[in-house]
Amino acid sequence: MRHPHTRTTRTTPRRLAGALTAGLLCAAAAGLALPAPALAVPPATRAAQASPALDDGLALTPPMGFNNWNSTHCRAEFDEAMVKGVADLFVQKGLKDAGYRYVNLDDCWALPNRDAHGQLVPDPARFPNGIRAVADYVHAKGLKLGIYTSAGTKTCNSAGFPGALGHEYSDARQFADWGVDYLKYDNCNNQGVDAQQRYRTMRDALKATGRPIVYSICEWGQNKPWEWAADVGHLWRTTGDISDSWSSMLSILKQNLPLAPHAGPGHWNDPDMLEVGNGGMTDTEYRSHFSLWSVMAAPLLIGTDLRKASQATYDILGNKEVVAVDQDPLGKQGTVVSSAGGRWVVAKEMKDGSRAVALFNESGAAQRIATTAGTVGLPAAAGYTLRDLWQHRTYNTAGTIAATVPAHGTVLLRVQADPRWATQPPAVELGLDGSPLLQAGTPATLTGTVTDLGRTPAQRVSVTLDGPAGWTVRAASPTTATALATGETLRTDWRVTAPAGTPTGSYGLTLRTGYRSPTGTRVTAEVPLTASVVVPPPGGTSYLGDLPRLSATNGWGPVERDTSNGEDAAGDGHPLTIGGTVYTKGLGVHALSDISFYTGKDCEKVTADVGVDDEKDTKGTVAFEIWADGTRAASTGVLTNAMPARALTADITGAQVVRLVVTDGGDGIDSDHADWADARLDC
Repeated sequence: MRHPHTRTTRTTPRRLAGALTAGLLCAAAAGLALPAPALAVPPATRAAQASPALDDGLALTPPMGFNNWNSTHCRAEFDEAMVKGVADLFVQKGLKDAGYRYVNLDDCWALPNRDAHGQLVPDPARFPNGIRAVADYVHAKGLKLGIYTSAGTKTCNSAGFPGALGHEYSDARQFADWGVDYLKYDNCNNQGVDAQQRYRTMRDALKATGRPIVYSICEWGQNKPWEWAADVGHLWRTTGDISDSWSSMLSILKQNLPLAPHAGPGHWNDPDMLEVGNGGMTDTEYRSHFSLWSVMAAPLLIGTDLRKASQATYDILGNKEVVAVDQDPLGKQGTVVSSAGGRWVVAKEMKDGSRAVALFNESGAAQRIATTAGTVGLPAAAGYTLRDLWQHRTYNTAGTIAATVPAHGTVLLRVQADPRWATQPPAVELGLDGSPLLQAGTPATLTGTVTDLGRTPAQRVSVTLDGPAGWTVRAASPTTATALATGETLRTDWRVTAPAGTPTGSYGLTLRTGYRSPTGTRVTAEVPLTASVVVPPPGGTSYLGDLPRLSATNGWGPVERDTSNGEDAAGDGHPLTIGGTVYTKGLGVHALSDISFYTGKDCEKVTADVGVDDEKDTKGTVAFEIWADGTRAASTGVLTNAMPARALTADITGAQVVRLVVTDGGDGIDSDHADWADARLDC
């Protein structure tokens, strides 16, 4: 199933429900026989449908592999050559060694019609040698093959490929005969058959083949499969489909995190496939995506075309230390320790007693995120070892776990009470105090900090701050310290000047430190930071759409000025329209959306008429929020398309930064076109 707005040929759940209802009503009115939704269950197996346990030894850790859909959809490039090429790359690029096993075909592998015997027919243009030949090729490399169909009369593609409803046992037999090892079972055209019934029937059909086949339930979380599917499938989708955007990944993360109690060996929450490498996010965001899926013990199914992948993509996907977090045999899904202000701490208990700890920064600016060993569940100890799984370095800590995490970044650590902690150098935390918002040509003072988190002292400490070419960065206080004991900080004031005429926007700074451990080990560390060149807002009243933005993230497509959000390229929207009223000025967005503006403590008020754009008919649920620095200054609660525009006003007196935020209303991203109509700033 695809997101409601993806420009593909998949059918979406909400459109599907309407289409099914309309189709059945039309058929009834015409006197036509309706398709029988009865499931074909051999009599001998009906007694066994009373929820037999899946004690089959499959998927004891989350499945890892590849699925073509996110990168190819139904395009012609999805074919036998691609599948074999991916299998080759698993071996050549070390992905097999990292734990990836399944090479999975998604929709469009079959012809639109069954043969005269009711059998599925592989598309001869895509798979001229059939599925069995592909399976044999994959198996010869020590890998496994997966396939796709739907628990309905048709799959989710609008071309109408045959689904398995009413054909469960014969289709399962075909899959087994072809050597299939994994089945993704979708949810389209299900004719209203009870979800538990249709998925249990395929479970029994797969079992009847005698072949071990991992069973992936893909009903999008609509019927809360985590509550009933532990004895039905090995994994179940908890959300709608992911897309290659920060907002989509973030929305799905937040829906899946609370379901940790339902995951474990042989039964996993599935927040959908990986988008790493598809181009819609930065490498920092992709590292967050991969880190968070791993700490959630999610299936790791690569969604990019590996034949075109960059080395950076392979470096992310092939990080064995991060994969080991996902594949830990204890099978615990990470749980949320804290999340205030977009500073997330997610901790996962590991079989060896350690904790994997993700420090995740949801916000658009670097933030300090901190917790302690005791808070994440570790026992009291004299010291702990702390392993950075992206930097591949080990330190000691007295118990504090902290880092300044870049915007949208994640620091993934493995922490344990370890009697050998003193053999490792002390961990230090780098940070930056002061606002990294600069006016070109005007010096600003930023204070860099180096703090010893270790049980042992950091010795011969030095620090530097580097800015872009042409910037002036000068230390105004000491940059060295003979030693820092546990908890001590070296603070250095830096005078930073962007050259006059520097365009507004974000620019990189790097804070670096070097120090020695008591055993003489030389250690270096750095943290990337961002400074923004800003201009003061004009006096009087201005339309926010006419002002420069500090940052902007959007669920689908870019933020649009004076039009609605069209989801794809800039400028593809329509006039802003809420409740029949057309507005000439404003911002068109799509949840999840977050737009920030520099207000320089010189403004008093933000006003707007807000609501779901009329172009979404009866769809869309959103909530609008205005934030003044770190405080929510105004909000609407959930709004729908059926509601007229809501006037929203926020007092932002004294705020340096104002953020316009649109959430998905708590029901996931689906047709959430939101308008900040006549959005104005009074200064």
